[in-house]
Amino acid sequence: MPAVGRIAVGASLIAAVTVLASGPAAWADFVPGGNGTGAETQVDGGQKGQKVTSTAGAVVFDRSKNGSGNSAGPVTSSASNWTPPACYYAPKYTPEELEKYLTPIWEAGSTGYEWDATQREKYVNGGEYKDFNKEKTGKGYFWDSYVTEGREGDPGALDCTEAPFWVDTGDAPPPEIENAITPEMLAQLAYAEIRVPGTEVTLAPEGTTKVNLPTWAWLDAADFKPVSVTASVPLLNVQATTTAEPVSLKIEPGTADAATYPASGVCELNGKQIGEAYAKGKSDETPPCGVKYLRSSGDGTYKLQATVTWKISWTGTGVNDPQDLPPGEFGADQDVIVQEIQSVNR
Repeated sequence: MPAVGRIAVGASLIAAVTVLASGPAAWADFVPGGNGTGAETQVDGGQKGQKVTSTAGAVVFDRSKNGSGNSAGPVTSSASNWTPPACYYAPKYTPEELEKYLTPIWEAGSTGYEWDATQREKYVNGGEYKDFNKEKTGKGYFWDSYVTEGREGDPGALDCTEAPFWVDTGDAPPPEIENAITPEMLAQLAYAEIRVPGTEVTLAPEGTTKVNLPTWAWLDAADFKPVSVTASVPLLNVQATTTAEPVSLKIEPGTADAATYPASGVCELNGKQIGEAYAKGKSDETPPCGVKYLRSSGDGTYKLQATVTWKISWTGTGVNDPQDLPPGEFGADQDVIVQEIQSVNR
């Protein structure tokens, strides 16, 4: 495809995905092509039977088991060079829908006579498809590229430059097509949709502690449980579920004048909790997870940072055993006041 064609089609795809992302959440089936946009869905208020889903092109996300709340946020991959794909190929058009999409582009002439003529030869005159492959209506779809939501500005968003191509129902896309949607790719797209609870730890003493006083730290076990997002392509009957499970908490006191428990500052998951809640009578015990400040914070505070590491894996169509994805991290700061212990002279 000439550069002018790639630009025109790429801009149209980005616009379609952007419009979809700004609309209401959808739970119903994907409508390939729709009125030629390739990004329509049947929308019904965003909720049905407490199963909340939304669509992004051909991919449907079920977020009903995801983390929620104002403090929830996305995990950051611990592998700095790993990101889900910025674009992918999936079913997009019926023969009639591709005709509705391409005909106005050709008639506008903005992509140039040569490119338009080449496209007409390919899709209309039988160069590769006769009359948009209408004789195969109901037996497959034209696949085309989609831009991953939130990745519209990435350089890789325009890497998927293949023109729409036909795939019969039940067949795999041509092997030379890179980034054709697969269960593993769906798992990667679901990874980007994972939201985990905020990581504010409970401290004892709470808010204000004393110099050289061991401060216990723990996370509410009820909040820190596995979360998951399922991504699927209903037209292909393929899906993948990406699951995040908490495994450890790292405490960074916010000052070098402090010691952590354990010394590494990493508190591992113990059963269903990270750390241990302080209880009366434990004042002389060393906390299994916590911090001891060695210097007062004066008139200010220390920024204690708590970061939870999440083990992330996926299962999906044809993949029953969990497959690992890069671990994810999510953290937050909280203020801690540290005061000198006051002594009384008699």
